Amino acid sequence: MGTIEELQQQLVDVQTQLAYQEDTVRQLNQALAAQQQEILVLRRQMQLLKLRQDEHGHAGGTTAPLDEKPPHY
Repeated sequence: MGTIEELQQQLVDVQTQLAYQEDTVRQLNQALAAQQQEILVLRRQMQLLKLRQDEHGHAGGTTAPLDEKPPHY
């Protein structure tokens, strides 16, 4: 009868491990979803900043600093 008790204990151990793994997967899924939302927000902020920078650059009528020649030329 020791074999049945060992198998039952192994089954309980496997079920316990599975419960921990399911919890870990759930937590990782939540973290991934939160990170994806943050990435979307940051992308949108970058788009708005680029748009603002482009509008500001064109409104001033000046050339980009990389295109300007230094004053000693």
